Amino acid sequence: MKKKIFLTLLTVLVLQQSFAQIALQKEERQSGYKGGFTPEVTLLKDGFTFLALGDFGRVGEYYQKDVAAELGRTAITLNAKFVVSVGDNFYPSGVASTQDQHWKSSFEEIYTHPNLYQDWYVILGNHDYSGSTKAQIDYSQISRRWNMPSPYFKKKFKLEDGSTLLMIFMDTNPFIDSYHHNSEKYPDLAQQDTITQKKWLIETLSDTDPNIKWKVVVGHHPLYSGGKRKENKDTKSFEAKFAALFDQYGVQAYICGHEHDLQVIRPKDRFTTQFLTGAGSEVRPTGQREGTLFAAAEPGFMAFTIAGETMLMQTIQAKNGTTKLLKSITIKSK
Repeated sequence: MKKKIFLTLLTVLVLQQSFAQIALQKEERQSGYKGGFTPEVTLLKDGFTFLALGDFGRVGEYYQKDVAAELGRTAITLNAKFVVSVGDNFYPSGVASTQDQHWKSSFEEIYTHPNLYQDWYVILGNHDYSGSTKAQIDYSQISRRWNMPSPYFKKKFKLEDGSTLLMIFMDTNPFIDSYHHNSEKYPDLAQQDTITQKKWLIETLSDTDPNIKWKVVVGHHPLYSGGKRKENKDTKSFEAKFAALFDQYGVQAYICGHEHDLQVIRPKDRFTTQFLTGAGSEVRPTGQREGTLFAAAEPGFMAFTIAGETMLMQTIQAKNGTTKLLKSITIKSK
């Protein structure tokens, strides 16, 4: 009897979500929208959605244009509020200034869907540190959608149920030990103070606001990987510096890139789930490790929807003009 009731409730929930999605798409069509939508993805009732991608800026080459097009279609399909970039925004060596041609050829002329003219919250990757990091910060004063007020920052979002999402945008580059031995390649790195940033991070995670239900940290470098950097010393060192800290302060999700693939990892006895979304253009072979929940060497991005106590992550593949829902994973706030 209980099983029958559960299945009935589940069926009702699925139907509600389908009707909501159909209604949204019908409304857009009636308003004159002529573009496409992303099939297979789920639109949660009263959900708050954002998209995340990384490692993308390659003047439209590799799979960048495919991913950009689908990113826009998913943004309108799920009514996404904003986009997160996990860094490596411009290959191979960042940008030289706010007038660098890369801004047009790798960003403005690529992400042209109307629903991508919302806020982008952007952090720095290692390739960005090979150029002018100040230029990427200053571009926030030029572009309405580009938001990088400083190398690291925080932002609070009010969710549909009245609770709060606290998002913390780190600059992970100064915490990568090997980078400090290459000042010629990363000229701006010496300006960053890891002690100050870590103190800020702990203070921010210690926020006593009773409305905070979700804590999400965004950084470029992964805590773990089953891919190219599975046994990398820098990866192991970064895990040692932050994995336990994130658990301690109840960070439900850590979103990152650096590896050019898509991975979800939560090792045994860890609270924080890592979502790696570094397949915004180039793709590399990936693999698994202890705690791997999903791994794919496919171009694409991730969509995150928060509804009450639940976060739904959907991984969307975008390849050669086609799209596919690769994986859906749900985590709870506690």
